[in-house]
Amino acid sequence: MRYAYGVTSALLIGGAAVSVMTGIPAGAQVAQNDATRMEAVVPRAGAPASFAELTQQLQPAVVNIATRQRVRVANGNPFAGTPFADLFGGGGSGPATREAQSLGSGFIITADGYVVTNNHVITADGQGEVQSITVTLADGTEYAAKLVGRDTQSDLAVLKIEAGKPLPFVRFGNSQAARVGDWVIAIGNPFGLGGTVTAGIVSAVHRSAGASRYIQTDTSINRGNSGGPLFDMKGNVIGINNAIYSPTGGNVGIGFAIPADIASPIVEKLIKGQAIERGYLGVQIVPVTDDIADSLGLPRNRGELVQTVQPGQAAAAAKMQPGDVVLKVDGQDVSPDNTLSFIVANTAPGKRIPIELIRDGKRMTIFAVVGKRPTEEELAQQTFGPNDQERDEQFNRTPERQGEGLTERALGLSVLPMNPQIAGQIGLPASTRGLVIAAVDGTSDAGTKGLQRGDVILSVNYREITAVAELEAAIRAARAENRSAVLLYLQRRGQPPAYVPVRLR
Repeated sequence: MRYAYGVTSALLIGGAAVSVMTGIPAGAQVAQNDATRMEAVVPRAGAPASFAELTQQLQPAVVNIATRQRVRVANGNPFAGTPFADLFGGGGSGPATREAQSLGSGFIITADGYVVTNNHVITADGQGEVQSITVTLADGTEYAAKLVGRDTQSDLAVLKIEAGKPLPFVRFGNSQAARVGDWVIAIGNPFGLGGTVTAGIVSAVHRSAGASRYIQTDTSINRGNSGGPLFDMKGNVIGINNAIYSPTGGNVGIGFAIPADIASPIVEKLIKGQAIERGYLGVQIVPVTDDIADSLGLPRNRGELVQTVQPGQAAAAAKMQPGDVVLKVDGQDVSPDNTLSFIVANTAPGKRIPIELIRDGKRMTIFAVVGKRPTEEELAQQTFGPNDQERDEQFNRTPERQGEGLTERALGLSVLPMNPQIAGQIGLPASTRGLVIAAVDGTSDAGTKGLQRGDVILSVNYREITAVAELEAAIRAARAENRSAVLLYLQRRGQPPAYVPVRLR
């Protein structure tokens, strides 16, 4: 299972307990979660007195998925590459491989054996090559599985098993009908303990993470549940268990499932061998935080700020600029629950869409022709976006006392006008204009947000500055308008410029 928001990551193992199929006429194939069956199991919406009947009906369609992998590991022979390399049984100096296993969950969606799971369950986390995939049914029967298709972005994969007979299966439901507070159950194999059923509620229906969206649940899911189904009380698959938020590695009541309404169309295309295409603008964006909203006088929890625009992509062709605050995309409000990335990713490439934004305090609309999102491999190869490269500490000029000291008092910064000599010392082009930061008060908001000696302030609230007096004038103007922050446009060596709101003190 993946841990959400970059905490950590691990596979989730799935399994199923022995169960029997009942009430099916000979020769008729009916889904385990068919409505006529579910009426007898859960006669009304809400939680039943027991989940036992519901579980017994659904478990046969939940499977365990095991993979065998060849994983590359570093050669641990200390004598590799020397005449003594063979002394302890290790001759080569190149990377070695070892066999590894992974486990995960899945569920059957057709009587002829199509199985849905997470992509990360069958890809060895990118560390090796999967050699075989085995699917184990609730009755213990094992089948070799063939990979039909996978989609890295959504973390979905489809397998196929040949059983020679009709198999128990379940269908996707309507995840858009899920409400916060609805009861749900998860079936899987956490920590390899065998078929395990847990119950909980829907905690949130829209949890956005970039171009992805999840259902949040407090149903206990752990390592081993990844790829397993999340069922509603009518027996419909409304989500695919995918990630947890956990500082400890165990369940803390915050789990995430891929909504069925997102997963189902992708699964259908994978079965048909069709390509999965998503929209792409080519921008790096950040949410409009309270500090950004205060610095620009904007409403809170609305819009996203453009940090960088990638050359040659759709946003650049539409003349989008760093510093633009995007409010609407194709008529949809941009918000924490409906991010720009999610809207664009779910827009067909080639479609011309309106984008409403605020630029330099003025509201305007531009039009963009949505591009096609590159593959994950292509995105990883791009240098687009900030990096974590450490900066050499070469800037060593003693800061001078500034006018009234307003910049130090208000921002916790000591700054100097740029010149070619300073630019050379901090590794920037000689033509760079702005104010270079000479010192940062670590107790200030600027220090908390990581501003450093040698960073260059290019503009304040979209106004280019080259003199200390201009920065001080911007601070006074912000205070006169009762704004509690200013928006700085910063340049750091080796990184693209970025907007950072800094609170006044």
